[in-house]
Amino acid sequence: MKALVCREFGPIDALAVLDVPDPVPGPGQVLVRVSAAGVNFPDALIVQGKYQYRPPLPFVPGVEAAGTVTAVGEGVQHVRPGDPVVAVCGLGAFAESVVAAADSVLPLPPGLDVEHAAALPLTYGTVYHALLDRAHLRQGETLLVLGAGGGIGIAAVELGKLMGATVIAAASSQEKLQAAADRGADHLVNYAEEDLRARLREITRGGGVDVVCDPVGGPHAEAALRSTGWNGRYLVVGFAAGTIPQIALNIPLLKGSAVVGVFWGEFRRREPQRAREELERLIEWAWEDRLRPLITARHALIDGREALYALLERRATGKQILRP
Repeated sequence: MKALVCREFGPIDALAVLDVPDPVPGPGQVLVRVSAAGVNFPDALIVQGKYQYRPPLPFVPGVEAAGTVTAVGEGVQHVRPGDPVVAVCGLGAFAESVVAAADSVLPLPPGLDVEHAAALPLTYGTVYHALLDRAHLRQGETLLVLGAGGGIGIAAVELGKLMGATVIAAASSQEKLQAAADRGADHLVNYAEEDLRARLREITRGGGVDVVCDPVGGPHAEAALRSTGWNGRYLVVGFAAGTIPQIALNIPLLKGSAVVGVFWGEFRRREPQRAREELERLIEWAWEDRLRPLITARHALIDGREALYALLERRATGKQILRP
């Protein structure tokens, strides 16, 4: 089969489409023929050797995929060959087929768009865990989303609205802000052109925001934290800007606010049943058309490098998909 293979950590240009052996599912595993694989920022970090762990070389990147079951290993009963599924595989999704642990494979309802299914686990799973479990977002609260035009950002806008929040979308271009507006954002802030703190003070009438979802880091993090209200919650999701902010701890002290880390992968490892239930809920909402991931680019495997560069250079709006 064909797969996009990482043979050395470093430049994304070193990735190559190669013929590799067809995977075979072992006990407790499922073999999935990949119809669509989501492209995520951690994929770009892993192939550069910049993520929390380094898999043994060579490896096939790709965290999430949707497709059709072609074989199951011993002991697997909840899916069978021919079933449409989504898989959280950790690695291997950028290929024609992938093996995943059975407890990471969820059946899909009939008619759910396979690209939307492939776009759900990492971005929507992370954001739903962040807003529900970490921030305890309540109906009527105000949610500020930084990087609101990216994959995490669009998911945060959609889920924030679905959960009853007033959503302030902040991004660096009008194109990205328009994407957030199309997904229901109530207020838009272009922090490349406007003073973020001043605009947030104006929008909240000086009360501050209740929750900040920050997958970006970088220079706007401190302004966003200073813009939280009393009992605000600042969600640390990632650092797409490439720099980890150095925050003075007197800010959350004076605000009575909390800085809260969000690590969906570790959440899945420690609380697998709850993580599965949340992903099942997201699949149901997508099937009901209450969530509709924004797919802005579809790539063949050979173009997977361009998809990763678009993420690293922050050119991507919404979600990109590989179609093996």
